[in-house]
Amino acid sequence: MLKNWTNLFIYHIKNNKLFTILNVLGLSIGIAGLVFATLYWNDEHSYNEWNPGKEKVFQSISKVGPDEYWASNVAPFEPYFKNDFPELEAYCYLDNWYYEEIVQYKDKKEIFKIVDSQKNFFEMFPFPFLKGNPKTALKDNTSIVFSKKAAERLFGTIDILGKEVTYSGRKLVVRGVYEIIGKSSMQPEVVTNIVINARLKDDKDNWGNFSYGLLLKLKNPDDIGKVKAKMEKLMRKNRAEKWAAEEGISIDEWIKKNGGEEFQFVLEPLKTARLHSISEGYAEGRGNYQFLLTMFGLSILILVLSIVNYVNLATANAISRAKEVGVRKIVGASKGNIVKQFLFETIIMVLFSILLSLVIVELSLPYYNQFLGKDLIIFGGQFYIQLILIFITTVIFAGIFPAIYVSNFETLKVLKGNFGRNKSGVWLRNGMLILQFAIATFFIIGSYIVYQQINFISTKDLGFKGEQVLSIDYRNKYNWREEGYKEKIFSRYNMIKNEVSKIKGVEQVTTGAFAFGSTNGSSSGFSYKESGNIQAKNMGVDFGMLEMLQIKLKEGRFLSDKMASDTINSMLINETTLRMMGEKNPIGKEVDWNEHKLKIVGVVKDFHIYGPQAEIPPMVFFHFKTVDWMLQNANKIHVKVKSDNLEQTIADIQKFWLKNVDSDYPFTYDFVDKQYARTYASYVKQRNLFTLLNFIVILIALFGLFALATYSIQRRMKEIAIRKTLGAETSVLLKELSKQYLLFCIIGFVIALFPVYYLLTLWLENFAFRISISWIPFAVGFIVLLLLTLLVVLSRAYAATRVNVLKYLKYE
Repeated sequence: MLKNWTNLFIYHIKNNKLFTILNVLGLSIGIAGLVFATLYWNDEHSYNEWNPGKEKVFQSISKVGPDEYWASNVAPFEPYFKNDFPELEAYCYLDNWYYEEIVQYKDKKEIFKIVDSQKNFFEMFPFPFLKGNPKTALKDNTSIVFSKKAAERLFGTIDILGKEVTYSGRKLVVRGVYEIIGKSSMQPEVVTNIVINARLKDDKDNWGNFSYGLLLKLKNPDDIGKVKAKMEKLMRKNRAEKWAAEEGISIDEWIKKNGGEEFQFVLEPLKTARLHSISEGYAEGRGNYQFLLTMFGLSILILVLSIVNYVNLATANAISRAKEVGVRKIVGASKGNIVKQFLFETIIMVLFSILLSLVIVELSLPYYNQFLGKDLIIFGGQFYIQLILIFITTVIFAGIFPAIYVSNFETLKVLKGNFGRNKSGVWLRNGMLILQFAIATFFIIGSYIVYQQINFISTKDLGFKGEQVLSIDYRNKYNWREEGYKEKIFSRYNMIKNEVSKIKGVEQVTTGAFAFGSTNGSSSGFSYKESGNIQAKNMGVDFGMLEMLQIKLKEGRFLSDKMASDTINSMLINETTLRMMGEKNPIGKEVDWNEHKLKIVGVVKDFHIYGPQAEIPPMVFFHFKTVDWMLQNANKIHVKVKSDNLEQTIADIQKFWLKNVDSDYPFTYDFVDKQYARTYASYVKQRNLFTLLNFIVILIALFGLFALATYSIQRRMKEIAIRKTLGAETSVLLKELSKQYLLFCIIGFVIALFPVYYLLTLWLENFAFRISISWIPFAVGFIVLLLLTLLVVLSRAYAATRVNVLKYLKYE
């Protein structure tokens, strides 16, 4: 039986090459899209899955404003954790970002991603130890621990216990080697315990310095509410009550003055941190859950479209097999037997489509990884189970209807050449065609709106000009505990500024304690009269920084080296800060900022710093000498260069840099405008993805339309022949044959209107600055859909009107 079915299948493939190619190609594209989305889904959901304590480890996040959350905490909790929190199994203060620094062993140097943490880091992230003991590996500030890959890079082996390395001017002893066995929110190559405890000690009474990552491991995760309440009670007692008393006001007045609500903590479980965190709390960052859902949803939509297309193609092709089915029924084949035969054929087609889809995925995976910044591979038991589910689902939905449809052919009618079907079958096929039109409409309109939004943010006036301005990575080589370190920082920076300014092609050298496109940096709260607390971004700058970037002045003046007070007590603010202050005449007004009395000398116009998708934050600007610790936050040197002989100018800067500034680290730079453009690069990728999927969807939809138009017109060939015999003109026939498809096109378009408007409105909410959805994308979508429909249908209809009528009338 299987041999007979196989021979019949091969025979029909040979005689229907075009339909077979369209079937396999459509399904392969749909399955490949879902395979891509599944690989991405699995990777994002694999973060921290290996960690046995993922449901017991929580990250403490501080809510410092109505919609502002910091993954940083104050130091004075530590003694309370030891004595008053029996719910805790362990706690760990750490720097929850990476230092990318050099570690030296003998004459060999390597740059590693390093985390400085308290000794129980490996209780929170229990990577298996290959050498050493995780409980004692970070026992003091002379300890250092390497990952397996890092050890092999620096030493060539993992047998390194007791060896001495140099890091940050210190001699450290290797006390462990661990292996990273799965995706994790923290994946450091090196872990140390150098300065975290000393910093905590210095801040042991400071309830206002949010500078530390904090992980809490609970004995019972259900006690999260108790822990949170205790932490908030301590903050109220030691912060709100104490500071209100010092100002001589009530607690309620102090709270109203400083944000208007009680201080709150959010304790986020490690298990959900990757995709559902409200803050960038871990060095490996957050995943984009909305993008993940969007990608997976669109992939499912494309597979649905592919299956609908397959069903339409299968039913369109079934007419050529009607007599075969009739003969098989006469010789004794049951409906069940025919259903099994056609399901068998579908299984073969789907199997071949899956194999082809895997080839497509394997060939495209490098580009897909580059697109997502991933290293995905086709591997894993979970993936193969998912692939089997995709296979079974596709067979069920793609195979059952065509098989039942064919098995229900009435034997006598098909043998006499009458292929009339019941109305329910017709409506089902037409309904699937309408669904195809609706999906195609969704993608056409959606891709147009996405294009408009990305074009809007990429061409929007940013409030600054970053062309021809180099942003050079700069490392502060002095430790904050060194005597006179501030003077050394200033001296080194001034040397760099003076010497780089002498290089041919350099117009200006300056810097600021911020970087475009980065949320890093410090912020401080201040209040002004009745304005309440204003949490502003601290913008320490050198003279000329704002002018070099062509940031515009609204009123007042810029900071100037000709004004002695500008290095003592002068400041500028941006328009956002001014609005929050509620002051009409700000020039000359004084502000209490971190125990400094600063006078406002100018207001700069708002400019984008985080990215055009983000709100512009309140900012305060002052010279580095005004707040002398700010220069240590400057990690970029900005150099304005001439466009003439640019490559030589950069080469000369690099030569000077490696010789006089930093010979240990590679010279790295970026242009400010390109650096900023990366803030919305992920949305540009979304636009490109939508465009690609739009092309695929239209292609598959055209396959389906071609199939159904072919099927429908083929059924009406006798009618067409009679009409032509009676003198019907070609234009009349074309109109008659195409009008139902135009109706289906309009219905599909109308069905898609609400979903596309609603979902794209949700997507636009990601942007602080966004377009308004107009009628234009809908008009363009409708016209494109209509033209494509007419192109396919009229071409098939025209071909039908050119046939020899005798072929269809000679037996009448």
